[in-house]
Amino acid sequence: MARYVTSVATPKSAAEAFAYMADVTHFAEWDPGVKRAVRVAGGGPGVGATYDLTVQAGGTTVMRYEVKEYDAPRRIVLVARTLFLTSVDEVRVEEASRGTVVTYDATLTLNGPLSLFDPLLRLAFRTIGDRAAAGLARALSGKVVTR
Repeated sequence: MARYVTSVATPKSAAEAFAYMADVTHFAEWDPGVKRAVRVAGGGPGVGATYDLTVQAGGTTVMRYEVKEYDAPRRIVLVARTLFLTSVDEVRVEEASRGTVVTYDATLTLNGPLSLFDPLLRLAFRTIGDRAAAGLARALSGKVVTR
C-alpha cells in the first residue's frame, strides 16, 4: 500500500474550496498525472457521481472513480478499482483562522500478488504526490503546509 497525504492552506472559503475539489473534473487542472477528467454518471458532485480520469503513470490508463461518501462542505471520498490496483482518495476541508485547509489523502493498493511491489509503488507515489500537491496549492491560491 502506498499513501500520500498533503494539506494546503488557502484563503478560499470552505464552501468554495470544497466545491472546487468535489467537482472531480478539476483534477486535471492541478494534478499533472491526470491528463483528462470527465464526469460519466451523476448530475453533479455527490454520492454515485462517476468520473473517468485518464492518468499518465508509465503508460496512459483510464481509471473510473466513483464518489462513495459526500458530506459538503467537509469531506468527499472517491474509489477507483482496476485489475491491478485500488485507489481511495479522500478530501477533507476545514475552516482555519485565515481561510481553509484542504487535506488530500490518497491510498494506492496493488491487488493480489502485485502487492509484492508495494515498496516500489511507495517510492514512485511520493514523487507523483509532491507534484500534485504543488499543483493543488497553485489551483487553490494557497501553499502546502504538510506533506
